[in-house]
Amino acid sequence: MSVNRCVLALSRMPVQHRVTLRAIPLSATTTVHKLWTTHPGYLQENGLCGVFQRRSISSNDSTRPPDTSLFVPISIKSAMVRDGEVGLELSQPLDKGELLKVLNKFYKRKEMQKLASDQGLDARLFHQAFISFRKFVLEMTALTADLHIILHDICCGAGHVDDLYPYFIRHAKQIFPMLDCMEDLRKISDLRIPANWYPEARAIQRKVIFHAGPTNSGKTYQAIQKYLAAKSGVYCGPLKLLAHEIFENSNKAGVPCDLVTGEERTFVDADGRQSGHVACTIEMCSVTTPYEVAVIDEIQMIKDPSRGWAWTRALLGLCAEEIHVCGETAAIDFIKELMYTTGEEVEVNTYKRLTPFSILDHAVESLDNLRPGDCIVCFSKNDIYSISRQIELRGQECAVIYGSLPPGTKLSQAKKFNDPNDPCKILVATDAIGMGLNLSIKRIIFNSLVKPNINEKGEKEMDTISTSQALQIAGRAGRFSSIFKEGEVTTMHRDDLAVLKEIMGRPVDPIETAGLHPTSEQIEMFAYHLPDATLSNLVDIFVSLSQVDGMYFVCNIDEFKFLADMIQHIPLYLRSRYVFCTAPINKKQPFLCTSFLKFARQFSRDEPLTFEWVCRHVNWPLVPPKNIKDLMHLEAVHDVLDLYLWLSYRFMDMFPDANLVREAQKELDTIIQEGVRSITRLIRASESQAKPGVAPGTGTNASHNQTTGSRGRGAKALSLGGPSGRADSSLGSKLVQDGLLTPELLQQLQKEWSKRLSQDGGTGKTSMGNATKGKKTNKKK
Repeated sequence: MSVNRCVLALSRMPVQHRVTLRAIPLSATTTVHKLWTTHPGYLQENGLCGVFQRRSISSNDSTRPPDTSLFVPISIKSAMVRDGEVGLELSQPLDKGELLKVLNKFYKRKEMQKLASDQGLDARLFHQAFISFRKFVLEMTALTADLHIILHDICCGAGHVDDLYPYFIRHAKQIFPMLDCMEDLRKISDLRIPANWYPEARAIQRKVIFHAGPTNSGKTYQAIQKYLAAKSGVYCGPLKLLAHEIFENSNKAGVPCDLVTGEERTFVDADGRQSGHVACTIEMCSVTTPYEVAVIDEIQMIKDPSRGWAWTRALLGLCAEEIHVCGETAAIDFIKELMYTTGEEVEVNTYKRLTPFSILDHAVESLDNLRPGDCIVCFSKNDIYSISRQIELRGQECAVIYGSLPPGTKLSQAKKFNDPNDPCKILVATDAIGMGLNLSIKRIIFNSLVKPNINEKGEKEMDTISTSQALQIAGRAGRFSSIFKEGEVTTMHRDDLAVLKEIMGRPVDPIETAGLHPTSEQIEMFAYHLPDATLSNLVDIFVSLSQVDGMYFVCNIDEFKFLADMIQHIPLYLRSRYVFCTAPINKKQPFLCTSFLKFARQFSRDEPLTFEWVCRHVNWPLVPPKNIKDLMHLEAVHDVLDLYLWLSYRFMDMFPDANLVREAQKELDTIIQEGVRSITRLIRASESQAKPGVAPGTGTNASHNQTTGSRGRGAKALSLGGPSGRADSSLGSKLVQDGLLTPELLQQLQKEWSKRLSQDGGTGKTSMGNATKGKKTNKKK
């Protein structure tokens, strides 16, 4: 049989196409068709309408080949072949040695590889498909009659090796089902015109007003005034704290306002009816509810590699007569260009900072030089604890704010710092203060200018902060509403000051792209075509095939894939699995990840997660922390309760005790607040009990050390704080900080080391000499 006849035979051969949806609760075709015909608004709200409107677009518009490394072959289960005996009766038994020679000869045929490439099999897929096909032929106890006869003819010289091609392709499309539906997959993942996903927003002529300016310029205030004066409105903010603030201020102003976050729904109406105004986190905004005014805060986050899709969705999809956008001036040109695609003009209002701030010409250099109203900004929780401990050793109180603290604790610490009657006048914080908190800061002090970032590939890397980040943090100094009408900015270390000036002197990089993210409906349609693929693999293939124009990018999905892989072995319907994987989880917290896994496993068993079950899991009731390690565990427990509340609004019947969990979370918040207040006092009390000459910062020996700047190696290695005022990173400090060593035991070790130093003449030469001698001996051995 010639190659042409092979191709002709292939074209006539019916290909079995499996559409079993074992991972989907309803047939995808039935679900999508029913939603489209009876509830078109549902698809529009969830961003799928544009996909159906563009079904006729040819995938030839994109010449980019798919990333076949993401194509995972599906194992073919052995099945009884009814006509297997027929093939054996019409011919003779097959010799496996001869079969192996025939198959390998087929693999080496360049003509077969060329024909296979036309079917979407590149060299990699061709090799994988052949390995699977060879295993299938050699290990099957009974082949189909036609394949058995063809193989027998080839072995006997009555047929050509090319005759295997149709059977090989049929097998390849069984293990790689995406080859048969590549056109459909490309159409589903076509993200080039996201503005068309929201026909309700396109049906009205919206007015877009951009309030642009630096921090503390009043831009958000002006937008909120329009929001309060409207008959209905929605505020979309990046943080729960900001949504809470607008919620409270709106109701205080006599404008009934509801609150909607991922973990909370608060309706001011006693009967639970929705108010005309709502304050929400940006991911929770509705793109089908009509409003008179919408406010989108911090629009520059549309470029965020993880969350940017939420700002894109709000900007393109909100159904409001007026869209008030607040953010940096660097976003003006891009927002204008983005609105050109919707035919909407942008009115720009620019604002100047209400109070000035200046960069000082000198660094702080020592914690002894701190003044009331100072805020030391760190990018590490370890630095937060170390510096706050050293500040309290100097007899000053300080407030502590970092990202993983519960919102109530952050507000409590902010209130403590802002209270003019409270002795706490110093704040130690991460860049969590950049948004959502009103603080009376006189001087911002950067302890470091290096911050861990996630790059475009989803990899963590250490890099100098950007101009935008520096301005966002520095802008917290001397705010209009605080007691300080002028702000100051400097660094802790002298070497960093020139770098800070250079960073803040640069122009802010303009925004050039906006984030997008696949919806659950798009992934479900992928699953219809690829029923046996894992959710993580589905998302990978979606991103690989997705088509976006130059104004957009697909947001990083590593967090989503991490959770998908974690619960892949748990039997869940696809929609439920997708929802679980969109939960806001910090994968660096082992206890939170373990809890997530247990939640999913309990859910899969169709067993409700009751309050009693949660209490057993977290060992409720909890006790106040005794060290920092305990405090970090309490913060993780708080996040676990947050996860429960988040899931309770998506699966109400399976997470029925949201009210009880919320009450427990409030109690836990109080415990954490007390812990943040008392943990530094506990360490300070332990230090004050130490004898002079042992604990740093106390007694005559400490004074001598601060004067001379000298200290023995052993004492320095075990010290709790350095005389220079810099963040101490000694071994003893880290052991105490991690809860692996108590201050009392550290003092005992210091005494023993001091005794050894006195025996060695205060130089430690004997110990070092012994160590050196030991190394030489080991080297000889």
